[in-house]
Formats: sequence, structure tokens, C-alpha cells
Amino acid sequence: MKLKALPFALISVLSASALVGCIGEDNGLQNTSLSAQTISLSQQGRYLSGVFDQSAAEIVTFDETTNQTLVVNANSGQIDVLSSSVITDPALNQSLDLRQALVDSGIVTVVTEVGAANSVTVHNGLMAVAVQANPKTDVGWILFYKTSDFSFLKAVEVGALPDMVTFTPDGTKVVVACEGEPTAGDYSIDPDGEVSVIGVDWNGEKLITSLTSITFTDFNVGGDRHAELPNELLLNGYQASVAQDLEPEYIAVSADSKTAFIGFQENNGYAEINLSTNTITSLKAYGFKDHAILGNGFDGNNKDGEVNIKSEPALGMYMPDSIASMTYNGKNYLITANEGDDRSDWVQNLSQANCEANDFYWHQQDAICADDITLKDALDLAVYNPADATTKLDFSNFDIGGALETAVQRVKFSHSLTKQFGDIDADNIIDKMLTFGGRSFSIWDTTDGSQVYDSADDFERITAERYGSDFNQSNDKLKAEDRSDNKGPEPEALTVGVINGHTYAFIGLERMGGIMVYDVSNPLNPNFIEYINNRDMTVAPAAGVDAGDLGPEGMEFVSAEQSPTGKPLLIVSSEVSGTTTFYNIDIQ
Repeated sequence: MKLKALPFALISVLSASALVGCIGEDNGLQNTSLSAQTISLSQQGRYLSGVFDQSAAEIVTFDETTNQTLVVNANSGQIDVLSSSVITDPALNQSLDLRQALVDSGIVTVVTEVGAANSVTVHNGLMAVAVQANPKTDVGWILFYKTSDFSFLKAVEVGALPDMVTFTPDGTKVVVACEGEPTAGDYSIDPDGEVSVIGVDWNGEKLITSLTSITFTDFNVGGDRHAELPNELLLNGYQASVAQDLEPEYIAVSADSKTAFIGFQENNGYAEINLSTNTITSLKAYGFKDHAILGNGFDGNNKDGEVNIKSEPALGMYMPDSIASMTYNGKNYLITANEGDDRSDWVQNLSQANCEANDFYWHQQDAICADDITLKDALDLAVYNPADATTKLDFSNFDIGGALETAVQRVKFSHSLTKQFGDIDADNIIDKMLTFGGRSFSIWDTTDGSQVYDSADDFERITAERYGSDFNQSNDKLKAEDRSDNKGPEPEALTVGVINGHTYAFIGLERMGGIMVYDVSNPLNPNFIEYINNRDMTVAPAAGVDAGDLGPEGMEFVSAEQSPTGKPLLIVSSEVSGTTTFYNIDIQ
């Protein structure tokens, strides 16, 4: 389908039935007592760090006790503290040097032992920051600060690569996702993923903590719980145990503070943890998005210079980054931003024999091991011709004369996971490509793990209607549909907020930029509200150039009761542009 650019005003007029995916479409609108309401975002102010493409504004949170915004400046190892009492003019108050704090407290000897900051959260005047070690495969820390004067309180040692940290809503616990990524290139060191639960006793002056480490070793081969692994949980780490393969990425906590949901992005699944007992209740897999279904299509060709969203013989691995929870009619639901990710960076330095023996493939021209591949390359003997012929996948269905020869040739998919799941009819010939991400957001019933909603192809269609063939941009350059072959708009940032009883989901598109807003008050029947994007499409992103917000990575919803303006706020941190942007949420 070829689409021409349409006036942006038309997008807001299009109905939910035209734009919203239909899984579990209505099933009865149960929140009938809610009055009609819509919202719109209006930009108020921006803080520009002046640092381009160096993760200078990665994750953001808001401290209502001081009216200050806390921003993770990842590579500097600092937290930037922004005055936010007047959101039209946010300014840098100070930067907290996390590395030096660890040296000064005697936890490390030199700052070079400390890696990047990854996440920040705050509750009742207590700030917690996740900091990885250098190397990242060593154990990391959660640093605690008192926000009234930003004095350092203590550091708690946790697992390797603490990637996300959050307080439970009641403030009694801090939950940490310790990703445990392997050494880049060859998996020479591969720590177990784990979840750290830190009990918090905080009276505003004195902090007492207790630590519980939750591991996944019981799910290893031979472990007591190995049989509980879902069939569609993706496990393709190089020579990795289950505990090494599972990489906790993100956390959502239920409103009653009793349950934590831990996302495993690369594994396309999540764990449910009972926070009363600090034990793992279950592991669940998201399954796959069938892109052959009408409405689930995508544009996978980054070279044709046109919008061509169509059905494809592909299964999308949702692989969400950010996740959030909500409660509806007494049940917990999980909302996911389906970004996608691959393992190619971690296997490039493997030998060809080890590469092929572990279901990855050897790129003949580049002489490296990889996992992401395109049909164009898979059908080219100069690129894909394994030394071990038994490892070669049969893509004849996609070749000239094959039943699927019209499939897009340029979209990237996983070699190893296509081998596991792509032969649908068990005839040793691949029928479906396993592509990265869902190019959407989804809602899941955590009771049984079933999907109750997916936004289908909304994000690509909405951005194409606004930008035409300039959609699917990357976030660090200006090039028409540069990301069509690789996860499209790439939804990554996500938060939810409740306004007058309505629950809204805000989803940031990492590559194209901008924010999608949906009313998810009934998770079985969400409504599209608006798409806003302050990116200047006439300006090529570069250092010293303000092209708008690029690469939204973190989001914080601030209720009207907590907001310095008396209105609900959305604060967005964008890692490529290094900007932090404040939006009023206006009720209409």
C-alpha cells in the first residue's frame, strides 16, 4: 500500500476503529461510569544538555518534595538535578558525581572501577540510582541519596549490570533488574541475570536496608523448575545456562506493591515475583505477532523510498523494553513497548565453528559471527554459505519461484530463532522469519499471560500519514525510512498515568521520535488519542544543532496533585538530543 502524506490534523480525526488493533476488541466496555474525556500534550519547556548522542538524558524521574527533576546522564556517571518549579524554564541546579561518591565512601578505589549510571527513582525524599561496574560483568550498586540536600547515604551491592531500579508504590522496597549482559564479542564472561529486592526503612533522615537476591538457577537444565519454562521463551545465548540467558531489563510493580513483573527483553518474556515472599511465581512468554494477518503488516524495505506497509510471512518477537502495570476490574495487566533487540553484538568474535554450532551464522564477506540477517543475504552464497552445511537453513520458500518469493528481502530477522520457530509445518523448510520487535505496544492479562490488545500497525501508519516516505527515520541522522528494515519506529519509552479515573499510556518512539498517547482505561479496548513530535524534519541531527527531541528513552508521569503547575505533567528524556522536555497534560 502506498500512502501520501496527509495533513496532521486528519490523524486526530481518524477513529479508533480505523487505527487501533483489534485483539480482544471490546468484550464489553466495563468502566461505563467514566465520563467522556480526552487529553492533549502541550510543550512547556526544555532543558538542553548540549551533549549530542552520548546518553546525556537517558532516564528521568521527578521529586515532588523539592520540585526537581532527576535525569540520568549515563556516560558521565552523573545525575543532573534540574529545577522544575517553573517548567517553562528548567535549569541545571547541580550534577551528582556517582563515581566519586563510591570512591569517597571507600566502596571502590578509583573512579575507573565504576561504569555508567542506568536508572533513577525517587520516593518520599529518597533517591535510588542504579550504577554498573567497570567492567559491567562485575557486580554493580544501588546508590541512595537524601533529596532535600542530595547528601549521599549509602550504596548497596547488587548483581551485574543493574539496568533498572524502582520503588514499590508503598515505598517499602526497591526492586532492581540486574541484566547480567555477557562480555561483548565472545561471551567470555556471562553473569547470571538476577533481581535484587532491597527492603527500605526510611524516616527522612536515617536509612536502613536489607537485601534479597532472586536468581533463576532453579530453571536451569536439571533444576527443580526447569519444566516450568514456557515453550516460546527465547533462549539463544551462546553456551548459556537458563540463568545466564535470562536478562532482566525492566520492572513494573502492581499498585498494591505485592507483585513485581520483570521483563526479559531478549527472551521475549517476563517473570512474576511475589514481593511478600520475594519468590518467583512464574515465567511467561509473550509469543509472536503474526505479520501475515491483515492489519499486522509493516514496511520492511528501507531502500524503495516509499511507504509500503503490507503483510509479510514473519513472526514478530515482541521483545519489549519498557513495561508498566495497571489494574482493571481487580486484575493486573501489563503494558509493553515492543522495541525488539538482537544478540549480534555479543557473538561477533566467535570462531566460525563455534558460531555455526550454536545456531548463529558466519557472514562470509564481513568474516564475523552474527544473528541478524536479511533474506537478501540469506539467499546470497557470497554472504551465507556455512562451512558446516548441516547448519544452513533452507530458505527456498522465499527464493525465486518459491511460495513466498514476494516477501520483503531487506527486513532483519534472527537466524538462530528462525531456526527454532520458523519451520511451521516441520518439513525442514523455513516458512516464517522471526523479526525483531512488534512495532507496537501491547496489553497482557497477567493471570494467564494472554494478549488482550496490540496496536497492530498503528505506529507506522500514523507516522506515515504525517511524514509520508520520511517516516521510519533514525534518531541520529536524517534519511527517509532508514529504519524500515530494522524495527521501524522502535517503541521504547513507556509510562502510564491516571487522570480523573482514566488511565493513559504514553509511548515514545525511539527512532522516529515523538509520543503516542492512548486511553487504556479499558485495556480490552484502548483508544488512540494523539501523536505529537517536536522533531524538526528540516534539520539534520548533529552536535551543536537543535533538531528537537531525538531518541526518547525515559518518561515520567506526574499527577496534578504532585505537579508544580497544578496540572498533570509528562516529562521526557531523550538520549540522542540530550534533552529533557516538560509537557502539560491538558484535559478537554
